Amino acid sequence: MKQHAQKKPHRFVLSIRWQLMIFITVMTLLTLALVWGVITYALVPQYNRTIRGKLENKAEAIVAMIDQSDVPIANRDFGVLVLNSTFWDKVGDAFIQKTINVDGCCVDFSDTTLRCLKAYESMYPCLLHESTGAFGGEFVTNVNTALVIRMRQKLFQDGSLYEIVHSSSSQQMLVGHLSADGQYGVIVSASLAQISTAAEVLRSILIPLAVLLLVLDLLVAILFSRWFTRPIERLSTGAQEIASGNYDVQISVVHHDEIGRLAEDFNHMAAEVKRSAQLEKDILANVSHDLRTPLTLIKGYAETVRDLTGTDEEKRTEQCNIIVDETDRLSALVNSVLELSKVQNGSEKPNPIDFDMSELCFEVAGRYDALCDQNHWTLQLEADHAAPVHADPAMMERVLHNLLGNAFHHIGADGLVILRVIPLAHGCRVEVADHGPGIAPEDLPHLFDRYYRARQDAGKTGTGLGLSITKAILQQHGFAFGVDSALGQGSTFWFTMQDTRTRPNP
Repeated sequence: MKQHAQKKPHRFVLSIRWQLMIFITVMTLLTLALVWGVITYALVPQYNRTIRGKLENKAEAIVAMIDQSDVPIANRDFGVLVLNSTFWDKVGDAFIQKTINVDGCCVDFSDTTLRCLKAYESMYPCLLHESTGAFGGEFVTNVNTALVIRMRQKLFQDGSLYEIVHSSSSQQMLVGHLSADGQYGVIVSASLAQISTAAEVLRSILIPLAVLLLVLDLLVAILFSRWFTRPIERLSTGAQEIASGNYDVQISVVHHDEIGRLAEDFNHMAAEVKRSAQLEKDILANVSHDLRTPLTLIKGYAETVRDLTGTDEEKRTEQCNIIVDETDRLSALVNSVLELSKVQNGSEKPNPIDFDMSELCFEVAGRYDALCDQNHWTLQLEADHAAPVHADPAMMERVLHNLLGNAFHHIGADGLVILRVIPLAHGCRVEVADHGPGIAPEDLPHLFDRYYRARQDAGKTGTGLGLSITKAILQQHGFAFGVDSALGQGSTFWFTMQDTRTRPNP
């Protein structure tokens, strides 16, 4: 029985555009809810606290004047009220000059008899003193109403007073303080604006305002989300084009923000992918060519040995040597490919130790004595000073062999190759120089790419991987490297070995 693969359930995922729209809508609702909460629960209490604080300051300032008076501010002789004119003139001046600003306030002075000593009115209507307008534009004030007597009594009993009194649609806040000797009381009051009514009006306005804001926010969210996601959609389309094999995709960079930088990085990635794809084609072409030639030779000579020269020892030996040489060539190519793969994918990591780079160069240079004698070449070693470094000596030896092999491959008419070690403050600089034909400027940026060969190297033997392996090893160590060359004057390949033990922390 055939088993059918179960289809994965389709997951519903909101696009970024919808996420932005929902986010803006939710933020609008939260903002409106916050405004409604402030109007409902914080506006009236905060308004009352502000008014109370101002009245407290006025009452304390007036009581301080009473406490500073050396003589009583009023007396009652046989029921007749006698006021200290000096004190009251001083209070009147303070009110007029606004040293104590009582504009819009009512100030009530009383004594322990709960009767009024004096009242200052700068508010209409006043619920305490029943200020009413009379014909002729005059105001009639009752300074001993039942309400004000009750408030005075509460003030003298409790020592302080805070009350909000109501009458029909009017509200009045009262703040009272006693003098230090407890003989006099001061009540300062002010009318409360219809803050509760204002809050109701604001709440009623808030509903249509919320609807209007939601509609506007949705429109803005749609426009903003389309503007915001358009470059992302272009990036997505470009990625799909690259996935389908079109590596010539370039995204226009309109903005210079994070998305603009992402587009620049995408374009750089696309260029690198295109270059890598071209390198892969070159690799296939080069490897195919490098494999085809030795394999053809091996097969041809093997068949010749088998069919024709099996009994001719001299020819058989010559042809078998050719088979061995071509087999070695194949092995070198395969080993180079494997070596590059190991270094680049990180499976072969450096094992750094402390050693003298000048001494390593001396050992490596000695292995080229036979080659130089055979071809009448000269390897000039300039490593007279110690160069202590911290690196993997086996990997550095491979780097030296690759660079020296490359130099001998392009050796000049003088037959001279120079291996130079220049000590630095924290490490050294290693140079391999030749006096060969040099390298064209357009080839210099690509010399360390896999299978890249300069134009003058076309058709020469070699795997084309030596410099790529060198690059990977030096990058693993974090060493700088490069090449200086001029046509007709030779080339100098160099790398700088920094002692990682003394490298400053980033």
